[in-house]
Amino acid sequence: MVSKARALRISDRIREDLSELLLKEVHDPRLTGVSITDVVVDRELAYANVYVSVIEGEQRSKGILEGLEHAQGFFRTELAHHSNLRVFPRLRFHWDSTIERAERIEQIIASLHNEDQSQHSSESSATVQETDTDE
Repeated sequence: MVSKARALRISDRIREDLSELLLKEVHDPRLTGVSITDVVVDRELAYANVYVSVIEGEQRSKGILEGLEHAQGFFRTELAHHSNLRVFPRLRFHWDSTIERAERIEQIIASLHNEDQSQHSSESSATVQETDTDE
């Protein structure tokens, strides 16, 4: 069992090296534009949970996860060569929907803002009409 600090260092190193592999070594079209958002290594170093995302959205998630699972052996071998670990953790890939949730929240805020502006403008026009009829 490793300390939390060492597990964090190993996670960061895996994230950096895996991102570099995706950019330079992988030519699978399913994996273009994939970002590694986080890596969490368990304290026994048995598994590394890799969280991935892509800017285009969740519609590509199934193909991306299939591509990553297909290349898992390659990734693990290459990452093990770059590390000084005796046994390298198995990689488990997960979809990180944080980007989609953030976009949805931004859309909701924008629609609320637009509603507020339209309500404010209709109130202003009603006030203008009342002052016109008073005169």
